[in-house]
Amino acid sequence: MKGEPVKRVVLIGSIALIATISSGHPAAQTQLDKARARMSDLRFGSYATSRQVERLATDEAVRTRAWKTIQRMGITKLYLEVYRGGHVVSPEHLTFVRDWLREKDIDVVGGIATVPGGGFGVRQRGRLGWFNWQSEKTQHDLKKVIRMAAGIFDTFIIDDFLCTADVSQESKAAKGDRSWGEYRRALLTELAQSVFVGPAKEVNPAITMIVKYPQWYDRFHLFGYDTETFPRIFDQVWVGTETRGRSTRRFGFVQPYEGFVNYRWLAGIAGERIGGAWFDHGDCVEYDFLDQAYMSVLAGAMELVLFNFGNVMEGHPDHEKMIAEFDQLADLAATVREHPVIGAPAYKPPNSEPAADMYVMDFLGMLGIPLIPVHEFPESAPVIFLPAQAAADPNLLDHVKKARERGAYLILTTSLLIASPDGDELARMIGISPDIQSKPVRARLLSYSPQTQKIEKTHVVIDLESPIEIQAGPGDILCEDGGRQVPLLTITKAPGGGISLLNTHTYSQADFDAVGEVLLCPRPLGLLAMEGPPLSALRAAFGNRVMTENDAIILPKLCAPVFDGPSCVTFHPFYPYTDGSCVIQNFNDEPVTVTLTIQIREGKSNQFREALTGRPISGRATKSKSNIALDLLIPARGRVWIQRADDETAGCIHSNPPAPPFPATYGRSCSCSCRIQSKQIFRMRS
Repeated sequence: MKGEPVKRVVLIGSIALIATISSGHPAAQTQLDKARARMSDLRFGSYATSRQVERLATDEAVRTRAWKTIQRMGITKLYLEVYRGGHVVSPEHLTFVRDWLREKDIDVVGGIATVPGGGFGVRQRGRLGWFNWQSEKTQHDLKKVIRMAAGIFDTFIIDDFLCTADVSQESKAAKGDRSWGEYRRALLTELAQSVFVGPAKEVNPAITMIVKYPQWYDRFHLFGYDTETFPRIFDQVWVGTETRGRSTRRFGFVQPYEGFVNYRWLAGIAGERIGGAWFDHGDCVEYDFLDQAYMSVLAGAMELVLFNFGNVMEGHPDHEKMIAEFDQLADLAATVREHPVIGAPAYKPPNSEPAADMYVMDFLGMLGIPLIPVHEFPESAPVIFLPAQAAADPNLLDHVKKARERGAYLILTTSLLIASPDGDELARMIGISPDIQSKPVRARLLSYSPQTQKIEKTHVVIDLESPIEIQAGPGDILCEDGGRQVPLLTITKAPGGGISLLNTHTYSQADFDAVGEVLLCPRPLGLLAMEGPPLSALRAAFGNRVMTENDAIILPKLCAPVFDGPSCVTFHPFYPYTDGSCVIQNFNDEPVTVTLTIQIREGKSNQFREALTGRPISGRATKSKSNIALDLLIPARGRVWIQRADDETAGCIHSNPPAPPFPATYGRSCSCSCRIQSKQIFRMRS
């Protein structure tokens, strides 16, 4: 299977060469030709629902439109759904469409959406249209379809709905004394093998079985998506990056950075089994669809699955943008494979409870803080973010102590102190009372005004987890609530590594219940309105800071580049730290100006270019002789890709340890005197 794309490219190239010679002039290259030539970097796939597959099988006019769409978009793989909502596609129709696509040199994968309909399976008792998986009828009906499909396809994917919220008496009896999350994860772990993988491999031992996770990563554990067991049971893991519009209630106020977080986190867990990213057209106006593509590629995806094929055939304002920017996306994917995005690791163990830090990484990422979600404690990282999810680690306190002994800088959240069994000791490390409780408040952000030389209220209202009382110190970020100063961020000097407390409140279960939401962000947050000195101070706590000899505050310094700009602009620096290469994305509806401060490299080129357009970028001198500044204007809903003009990207792994996980292979050995060989983390090709 892995060798087929290479053979296909050679064949296509030979045909094109023959056509050129025989005609006497170059043959026109279609988008599909271009896509096939670059499949080793990036490929587009699309998923056809069961009704769409049936129409492809029975209507020649639909097939004609479909082929034109495939050529126009450069789609090299199509996923054919066998069942959805009570509708089963016949084996004859599936085989016909499969063979039609194969004759046109399009890869074919089978798929299923496990949602009830008609008399198929048993619908759950509870919200959302999911199955009662405890029901023997549900298991029997699905097993029958899986056996049928395994005889037709060599690769097969399970769409979003391998989950349940059933609260029927049948499920309650099976649950026993376990929590609903524990019961559902155990049930679906068992059924993943007995209903899907086992029966499929009995029919077709060589079949590749794929599980596709949705994007709501901080809710997986509640509804049966086990992030420890599924990647071991299935052969490959696909990841939902379908964030859609970020300012609408229809699909929740989901932030674009969530696609990056979800993919990178699951990539770390899945290792070599990680595969493509999957996003859709739902609630996507102009730029939203393209945003999903770029965020998926930045996270490490080498395949983008566009849901669904019917929407692709209908068209979208961003389709032409994706076609026009295909080479840029493919170039970026190739770069990320060798030089993945880096940042401060954010610790979230598998199946961990977020408490009031639900989706906190998404919002911090939208503030220009590059966070890399990790499922294991990052023992060598210079700065570590520990939200409430980290409380799931029984050895967390020991990890924290060792990290501080080696001089690491830690940012803990208030929700972690409340959730952790060792919260009291962690609170004492920070220097606050251990008697901390969850009492969410909304407080006015304070900021120092250079004009008045006073602390003044801003227009920004921040959700805080607790009205903590502290004595403010240098670098702290404060809010005002009822005449009291309440910290958003505290910075503590300590003999070991520094430690900060982030007192944010994103979402808890109570916030979901208040508006009847189940999966997605229930309301917008004022946190994204942060600006000026408070925003700079928050970024500095995560290592985004140019250090000087006179600095007295214990703050980490990861490395250049240092980012300065407004909120709702994401910052994605590439490995190695000192190179300065990065992508910056503007999710605002107006242009923004940002500044990058980059370390000057002695004896190396310090000229830069914008890689998406190839244009040179002028730098300016800074007060520090060791840095250069780039002032960049980014258009509304646009992005820039900064590269050194000589594109030299080799760097020292020893002196600049990256934050795992990396969905790539480091292709070089260390260039410094330590001669440490680059570590191959993982590399997945579809």
